[in-house]
Amino acid sequence: MKRCFLYPGQGAQYVGMGKDLWSESDSVKEVFADASEQSGIDLAQTLFDGSAEDLQKTEITQAAVTAVNVAAMTYLGERGIVSDACAGFSLGEYSSLVDAGVLSTSVVFKLVRKRGEIMADAAAGLVEDDGPPGMAAILGLDFEESQGVLEQLKNDDVYLANHSSPSQIVISGTQNGLDKADKLFEDAGALRFVRLKVSGPFHSPLMAKAKKGMAEYLEGIEFSDPVKPVFANVTGEKITSGDEARKLCVEQIVSPVRWVATEEKLLEMNFDQILEVGPGKVLSGLWKSFSKSIRCNPAGTSEAIAGIQK
Repeated sequence: MKRCFLYPGQGAQYVGMGKDLWSESDSVKEVFADASEQSGIDLAQTLFDGSAEDLQKTEITQAAVTAVNVAAMTYLGERGIVSDACAGFSLGEYSSLVDAGVLSTSVVFKLVRKRGEIMADAAAGLVEDDGPPGMAAILGLDFEESQGVLEQLKNDDVYLANHSSPSQIVISGTQNGLDKADKLFEDAGALRFVRLKVSGPFHSPLMAKAKKGMAEYLEGIEFSDPVKPVFANVTGEKITSGDEARKLCVEQIVSPVRWVATEEKLLEMNFDQILEVGPGKVLSGLWKSFSKSIRCNPAGTSEAIAGIQK
């Protein structure tokens, strides 16, 4: 069976995620222990007994989601379910790089904790008198229609952050820019304009300070060549080498997540099974809105994994 794993990113987290995997697998317990040691966060305590507010903190969220993604991958592997190709959404790309052998589990949790700190620091420095910059999801317009509105906002510090589905994008921008965008997208016929509960204008040029910090930090991290097809958010294309992966991880900080382009490439590969490996069902929902020819099934809990056909 030809299989693809998709790894979710920030926003998929919830209190209690991964607890069932942890309780049933010694290998998953080792993943959590390794992740806690590297990140400096007691992830079992944070995830199982902490608060939703704690999990919203970028510097905690990134290590927590990555730990559950890798835990789910490990749990699946124990049952003989492995990927032939993989991709991850935003933060989830780091889990896909582990799956593809580009990053080792001995560095990835420390790396994503540092990424979270760098991003949080950069976002904190962007707060202005009119309020902090942020992000918003726009639903109900196709990509070309959304691009037409964004063209009207090109001088207002508003940027495409995610091309999430054929009828959904996410934008990043300043408070004033997002206020103007809200009105323009409403006038263009968008069904919804939803401000997101995030701590910064991620995947946009407003995060230039974080890009510089990541470039400096990643110079000391080993990136190996991928051992299986793995796709990049920045391009939607296969990553060909470890050096390219490092550069793309830097560019990802200020570049939009081209998820629809990634899905198009994956669909061409004719997989028998596509699994969302990690918490929640966000990517399964986005895939459903993209293609009806094959489903993406959640695989982030022991119950969901038990129902997966090998």
